[in-house]
Amino acid sequence: MKVVDKLFRIPDALPDVHPHPTESKEPFYQFVISAFKRVMRAQGLSFIVRGAENVPERDGAIFVINHTGYYDFIFAGIGPHLRGKRLVRFMAKVEVFDTPVVGTLMRWMKHVPVDRAAGAASIDEAVRWLRSGGLVGIFPESTISRSFELAEFKTGAARIADEAGVAMIPTVIWGSQRIWTKDLPKNLGRSKTPVILSYGEPVYTTGNPEEDTARVKAAMEELLTRNHSEYAEKFGPFPKGEPWMPASLGGSAPTLEAANETQKRERAEKLAKQAEKGS
Repeated sequence: MKVVDKLFRIPDALPDVHPHPTESKEPFYQFVISAFKRVMRAQGLSFIVRGAENVPERDGAIFVINHTGYYDFIFAGIGPHLRGKRLVRFMAKVEVFDTPVVGTLMRWMKHVPVDRAAGAASIDEAVRWLRSGGLVGIFPESTISRSFELAEFKTGAARIADEAGVAMIPTVIWGSQRIWTKDLPKNLGRSKTPVILSYGEPVYTTGNPEEDTARVKAAMEELLTRNHSEYAEKFGPFPKGEPWMPASLGGSAPTLEAANETQKRERAEKLAKQAEKGS
């Protein structure tokens, strides 16, 4: 494998592509990516990137991404950036856009706010990006999975892809949870944490969002299993009971069932607080 930007290990056979004619010239977003690369080098992070050839060079596509850490927005865009400096517009909760600094940055990078009270407008904006040949990223679990396994998927990605007439690209990140995730201490110093990114073959929609969602999730499960194996082989062995490791692999992270219960409780508490404010 060859190393790019002193960060990314990619297969020798991955062909070079020309920079995207417009996305590669967006000054602000490209500047942000350059800044993040400097931060990642300072942290000593390293990446193995597989399947970047599945990223379209010019056409639109929606990246369906697992969610285990707060850096996932950054990491998921690495494959597209390696393919002609392409840019991903991420769908994120509207609350993120309401924050003073981060919200401004998100808008300048043209990410897509998702307002559950007005979901159709969010879908329309994502569809417009995709139909114009852009790339959109979505986290179908809606929030970080505390179990570090794939939680229940919402069908939004399949519906958007079908309406826009584009493929879904299964995208799996493994190792992000060791850097910054829910309920665990941040590891933002020079941690030298390795991360594996995998981009699967395109999944095309059939018009049945439930079946299409099940197919893209199955593809992601397969990629995640491969990432687990490669990570353990290259960077293990790891002690039993690691908090960033799923319970199914001998870690002490919550089981998927326990994580789901915690999420339900948090949502109920949030709704109760909102109702209190509105009363």
